[in-house]
Amino acid sequence: MKEASRIAKRTVFIGGLVLSVAYVLPFVLVFLNAFKPKYDILENPLAWPKTITMDNFTQALQKMDFYRSLTNSVIITVFSVTGLIIFSSMLAYYLARNKNKFTHTTFLILVASMIVPFQALMIPFMSIFAQFVAINNRAALIFFYQGFGIALSTFLYHGFISKIPMDLDEAAAMDGASDMTIFWKIMFPMLRPVTATVAIVNALWIWNDFLLPRLVLTRETQTLPLSTYLFYGQYSTEYGQAMAGLLLAVLPIIVFYLILQKQFISGISQGAVK
Repeated sequence: MKEASRIAKRTVFIGGLVLSVAYVLPFVLVFLNAFKPKYDILENPLAWPKTITMDNFTQALQKMDFYRSLTNSVIITVFSVTGLIIFSSMLAYYLARNKNKFTHTTFLILVASMIVPFQALMIPFMSIFAQFVAINNRAALIFFYQGFGIALSTFLYHGFISKIPMDLDEAAAMDGASDMTIFWKIMFPMLRPVTATVAIVNALWIWNDFLLPRLVLTRETQTLPLSTYLFYGQYSTEYGQAMAGLLLAVLPIIVFYLILQKQFISGISQGAVK
């Protein structure tokens, strides 16, 4: 039994190690090739840089119009994530604290909607909303993100809130507190771990999203993922500049994740289990 247990642990360790390498390797390749001249990349993209150059970053900053794209990404991500935190936390609180057929059915519909991919809805979605919303509208994109992100965010909040005793709500209500006061003054501060989880999950998705901004935005309001597409032409690709652009695009969201990673781990373990 002990030998079997050791073999199982080693197998899990090796499997985890292989998955870790597979996950980290693309980022390592992007990092290495961002500092290489173009011909060194074509010669051997897996090799260590023979000569380190910063020209790729200089050219990428100019071609991407980096600071404008960064501003657009920050505006869209911050407003979208803030809206999802506010609306999904309030909805989850209502569904968790009011147990009836309506709330149960609503919650099941939200959970079921999580399995429908955006690609299946893309054509009818754009054909319907194109009549009401002008293209190149950041506000419209933020509104769309609310609809597509509300299900998962509510699911995480709902699981977390369901584990908080209702005695707190009842005690506050006996003291004369309204429902809004109970939620914002008592409940919401207790949701800090799952709020960090919701913020990170949605920020990663919205910051890195390419398809939906591609359908809604144009060059003037493009986000960072859209700007990295400029390095891939019909007849040639600037690999070094593309790698530098990708690195510049992902660094802000990586820093954001590292800041909130402890809260993220706590929230995902507590909020995803009802």
